[in-house]
Amino acid sequence: MAVSTTSTTAQPGHWIGGEAVAGGTDRIEVINPATGEAIAAVPAGTPADVDRAVAAAKAALPAWSAIDISERAAVVQRISDGLSERGADIAASITAEMGSPITFARKVQATMPVASSAGVASLAADFPWISEIGNSLVVREPIGVVGAITPWNYPLHQIVAKVAPALLAGNTIVLKPTEIAPLTAAILAEVAAEAGLPAGAFNIVHGTGPVVGEAIAAHPDVDMVSFTGSTRAGKRVSVVAADTVKRVALELGGKSANVVLDDADLTKAVKIGLANAWINGGQTCTAWTRMLVPAAKHDEALELAAAAAAKYTVGDPTDEGTRIGPMSSAAQQRRVNAYIERGVADGATVAFGGPGPVDGLDRGAYVRPTVFGNVVPDAVIAQEEIFGPVLSVIPYSTEDEAVEIANSTIYGLAGAVFGEQDHAIAVARRLRTGQVDVNGGAFNPMAPFGGYKQSGNGRELGRFGLEEFLEVKSIQR
Repeated sequence: MAVSTTSTTAQPGHWIGGEAVAGGTDRIEVINPATGEAIAAVPAGTPADVDRAVAAAKAALPAWSAIDISERAAVVQRISDGLSERGADIAASITAEMGSPITFARKVQATMPVASSAGVASLAADFPWISEIGNSLVVREPIGVVGAITPWNYPLHQIVAKVAPALLAGNTIVLKPTEIAPLTAAILAEVAAEAGLPAGAFNIVHGTGPVVGEAIAAHPDVDMVSFTGSTRAGKRVSVVAADTVKRVALELGGKSANVVLDDADLTKAVKIGLANAWINGGQTCTAWTRMLVPAAKHDEALELAAAAAAKYTVGDPTDEGTRIGPMSSAAQQRRVNAYIERGVADGATVAFGGPGPVDGLDRGAYVRPTVFGNVVPDAVIAQEEIFGPVLSVIPYSTEDEAVEIANSTIYGLAGAVFGEQDHAIAVARRLRTGQVDVNGGAFNPMAPFGGYKQSGNGRELGRFGLEEFLEVKSIQR
């Protein structure tokens, strides 16, 4: 990250009270990780900017929360429609900001926000906003002003996963998007205004976590903080927010295991497993970065993984044929390379890739996608979140040992099991993780999403995600 006072290609400002606000002279440059060049700059926000945004959200809250639920749903649906219309712009922006390959950006990065917001809007009619328990009337009401702090790997999806349900619930929002890939937040602000969202209901303050993020988490007029990011940063948000006893929802790191059972189709399990390990260049919190295979099939699985890995083209993310672009930043490139070097130093077998620069790519934040074999369960590369295209293949002796290894990290966000269907489901139920895909089950944007252990608390998406942004009141009659 670089702070500059010079002009670059674009200078989007904060969005407060329904209008763009330039902010101060200090700017944070947005770097294209494929070229290392600045493509934009956003304001380096201050606590005073947060105060102004929170005041705007607080002022807009009474009117927005009083609007009929059906009209709030209609606004959220129009936001979804607007994002769909801007899909090409969104994909191009994300590719330029954080290096997601353009084909993936179009198919996933730009479409997930559309699907999740439309799904939230569809919940309004049948959601139990009011229910009865004996002589008590139970009502669900908005929490109030929601602070949202979001990461760079899925920069728009992570925003919309918070903003859409929070708005439907009747809350107003102050968002701090990632400073690494902040530009699609401005597209959302434009779309939301065009959808008829009242001024002040959605606000954006750009800046860093230690300044703007902490100001949001600590603010006495912010009633809830919803954070997605690293476990380390999530712990800090919790500490800062504790002084005002506000609700905190956290979606944090992961080190997900793909458990390949003895009765699995090994070729299918490895192919799909590698794809889910390296999705978005491995910069995905749910990535299946540990492949657990029966010891007798370890070498075969490693050969299959290496053969599949050879088909993952690394290169310019604007190229239609690229499957892995640069890491999101030079800092992330250094982090991933350090883990690859650590894996070698600790004795893991390099079946594909390994340390060193990517041939033919002299600039940009590229790394060599790497497959390690013979990884021991307690190795650093098997325990810590790398957030890059690095797969660890781990042999196991018994099914009980496989479950023990899968559950052996501090994380519990996602995972997978491959095998005979009923057998695989039985093993999936033993995994201490928030979601498990069996035999390549498809992502469901309406299913609850969140983690066990240090992968966070609370749930996003669908009905469970909506409930996170509601208070529950009982009225006795």
